[in-house]
Amino acid sequence: MKLHELKAVPGATRKTKRRGRGTASGQGKTGGRGMNGQNSRSGGGTRLGFEGGQMPLYRRIPKRGFTNIWRKEYTILNLDDFNNFDEGSVVTPEMLSEAGLVKQVKDGIKVLGEGNLEKKITIQAQKFSKTALEKIESAGGKAEVI
Repeated sequence: MKLHELKAVPGATRKTKRRGRGTASGQGKTGGRGMNGQNSRSGGGTRLGFEGGQMPLYRRIPKRGFTNIWRKEYTILNLDDFNNFDEGSVVTPEMLSEAGLVKQVKDGIKVLGEGNLEKKITIQAQKFSKTALEKIESAGGKAEVI
């Protein structure tokens, strides 16, 4: 089977209704739109969220808070994740993505102190929590802020 031989399963597709093509077609004259009114006209209808002049729901509900457009979102890793690396190695964000521990480096990597570090390694990241710094140094490693 080749791409040009592919066909839809029988019953998966239907012919489109050809509206407004004469009275004999069954969808002629008004084309299924009814007699008069806003929706019978071309370009007729209302915008999304319109409630006939009543104050729309999205304007009735009170608004709270704001979105900080300068917010930084960090990819979070715990100390347990670093036990896969060799003793004495320097772990960079590139190495983390190659190892499959990080799928996407957003605004940087933050290392949290969950779990224990069993090897003496140097970790390079954008941020470290206090407990992570203490545990890395107690294991004999280094934490370098990029």
